[in-house]
Amino acid sequence: MTDVGRHPRIQLLTLSEVVDVKGYVGNFKVKIIKKARYVDEANCTACGDCAKVCPVVRPDEFNIGLGSRKAIFSPFPQAVPSAYLINSKECLGHNPAVCSKCVDVCAKKCINFHMSDEEIIEEVGTIIVATGLTPYDPTELDEYGYSRFDNVLTSLEFERLVNASGPTKGNLIRPTDRNQPKSVGFIQCVGSRSARKGGQYCSNICCMNTIKSTFIIKEHYPDVEVKVFYIDIRAFGKGFEDLFSRSRRMGAQYIRGLPGSVEETDDQRLRVAVENAATGKLEFHELDMLVLAQGMKPAPSTQRLQEIMGLQLNPDGFYLEAHPKLQPVDAATRGIFYAGCAEGPKDIKESVTQASAAAMRAIRLMHKGEITTEPITSVIITEKCKACGKCAEVCPYNAITVDVKNKKPAVVNSAACSGCGTCSAECRFDAISMNHFTDAQIMGQVDSMLETKPETKILAFACNWCSYAGADYAGVSRLQYPPNVHLIRVMCSGRVDEKFIWDGFRKGAPVVLVSGCHIGDCHYIDANHWTEKRVARIHKKMEKIGLRPERLQLEWISAAEGIRFAETMKRVEKVRQTITAEEIAETQNILSKL
Repeated sequence: MTDVGRHPRIQLLTLSEVVDVKGYVGNFKVKIIKKARYVDEANCTACGDCAKVCPVVRPDEFNIGLGSRKAIFSPFPQAVPSAYLINSKECLGHNPAVCSKCVDVCAKKCINFHMSDEEIIEEVGTIIVATGLTPYDPTELDEYGYSRFDNVLTSLEFERLVNASGPTKGNLIRPTDRNQPKSVGFIQCVGSRSARKGGQYCSNICCMNTIKSTFIIKEHYPDVEVKVFYIDIRAFGKGFEDLFSRSRRMGAQYIRGLPGSVEETDDQRLRVAVENAATGKLEFHELDMLVLAQGMKPAPSTQRLQEIMGLQLNPDGFYLEAHPKLQPVDAATRGIFYAGCAEGPKDIKESVTQASAAAMRAIRLMHKGEITTEPITSVIITEKCKACGKCAEVCPYNAITVDVKNKKPAVVNSAACSGCGTCSAECRFDAISMNHFTDAQIMGQVDSMLETKPETKILAFACNWCSYAGADYAGVSRLQYPPNVHLIRVMCSGRVDEKFIWDGFRKGAPVVLVSGCHIGDCHYIDANHWTEKRVARIHKKMEKIGLRPERLQLEWISAAEGIRFAETMKRVEKVRQTITAEEIAETQNILSKL
């Protein structure tokens, strides 16, 4: 961080918050609020004289409340910039008659209570999101007694307790009596891998963090008894299994099973009840201190930034990458990349690797000074546009702007447009055309496929990235499915216009299938949500005019689900076989009158 602060081409904004992001790749405009620190960071020498005279004492967040700080403080040792700051909500100095002791003692006259928040606008070409994560709060897991027993700590609190710069200068002591514990227990997966409380995902770092903690205890206090209660140890990294073995050789006991309850005895020891999976017996262990290996959760700012920048979240609440294998650090929105734990829990090595990859992806995009865009983009037919604003509403990338108030036609930013086609499918006035996937091209394919013996065919629309790739995978895997399936490739299921489906039925198609990426996995952020709404709307119309809704099928199939694709085609073929020539003729008759 010191190197970053000194680098001539890096501007470091601390105590700052991104409040808005506009624009597109190569031309992002970022609004930042830089909060007032009430200390001139350029002149402050971090001498600490102000903190010595400050009468306000508060819990120290860096030491997880195990230590204290003043209202004027340095967030942590070696903080960048090396300057103090004032918490305005705690300080008494706004009224000099009350305090202002720090102002009087500061030789450099760095303290200024008249500072105010500053709004900064930065124009950037790319954005790297590295919002980190936040530790899980185990308070809700009452069975472990974290909120009831002082000798129950989280792994982060234990980390600060045994750190040489921590509140105890690295001495391992019990919070209740300040004595060295004779036995320490660790409970794994607190807030992780749980369907009931916390997250269902593995937090990645907890196992090795606990193993490191057992090393620290055994190296400095060989006589302290260490017990680890676990589901299974996930030591998957380079050298991790060796560290696990060394920990056991040093005397740490690993007991397979998570405690069901923790009780405090009269002498403030902790009685832990656990079913040992290895022996199948219920065991009770008395410990002086218990450490909860807390899981990790997305940073509090994740949801807000996701809304500001139009990003995707996975079911666990972390940012979703554009592709897990081919674009692991890219967001679906071009020009935005992920680094570190913003995309999921990971250790330092993985975070550094991903940060390097994100930096290189950003450089690759910007080094030429100009960006080449894909030709598949939407085009507004201005004479048909009614400026209703629907296209801007459905665009996952905010690539369309419409002046609804002044009735000015929509404008597409081709650099931001990714070519999903949702806007074209939702436009009621046919005012949007998709390059290379025009209405005429797609309907021409429908006409050709249903030109002869349409009653024997299944008309299927497949998204380029998932269901069409799933069909390919089914083929190369030699999976058998009905040969009468006729696929029309579209970039996204969101491109499947309502008129394509009605046209298929008019041409005699017995059944129509719309397929695409699973909800939450759409390559165009959330375009398939509009597919789902559109199909539901068509189903209602079909019921209203007397057509069977099951003749229009909607399926989510990923690129790896070749078997699912084959099974879906077999099921749709069974539906087709129930549709008679008379029903098809009746359908054509009904639609001809609409």
